[in-house]
Amino acid sequence: MKRIVVFASGTQEGGGSGFANLVKAMYAGILDAHIVGVISHHEHGGVRKHAVELGIPFIPLREFDADSYRGIIKDYAADYTCLSGWLKLVRGLDPARTINIHPGPLPRFGGKRMYGHHVHEAVIEAYKKGEVTHSCVTMHFVDAEFDHGAIFFEHPVPILDSDTPETLFTRVNEVEHEWQPLITNRVVNDEIRLENGRVRVPHGYAFLPNHA
Repeated sequence: MKRIVVFASGTQEGGGSGFANLVKAMYAGILDAHIVGVISHHEHGGVRKHAVELGIPFIPLREFDADSYRGIIKDYAADYTCLSGWLKLVRGLDPARTINIHPGPLPRFGGKRMYGHHVHEAVIEAYKKGEVTHSCVTMHFVDAEFDHGAIFFEHPVPILDSDTPETLFTRVNEVEHEWQPLITNRVVNDEIRLENGRVRVPHGYAFLPNHA
């Protein structure tokens, strides 16, 4: 069984629902892997609370250089790294073994400081200008830039005329929680993989970009 380390920022007061959802999927047998630890830079925040409640080792991280990231992967003998609401730039990890979930369409609504409510505000603004009709849940392999690696999963979320950033967040978050464990399971069990910079996916799989 593959070993996963999750990086999830959360906040001092809460957050970490994506991480918690992955753990519950593991216990339910939906995610056929072992989550061996979770990392946050908020030592006593929401992610730690979820970790304690769910029985997952919690690791606070204070340094964000390549050696620190590699050290955690080595210490926990992790096969894969899953970013779930992680706000720091990841350095020094294998892109083919590192994946991220993003609450908006990439590449337009990604990059530094484009996270959480900032994404939903930007998407709503673009919708009001007639530039987009949908938001999107996106999953991708992680390279040396924010939200830049090869995309392997996209699920559109229609925008309603009545939407605010808060209501859009709620619907996008529901889609994230539904699909993240399922798609993560496919990655860590080698059904979706990165080979020579190209994504390889099961033929005919729904909502995937047009990769070979």
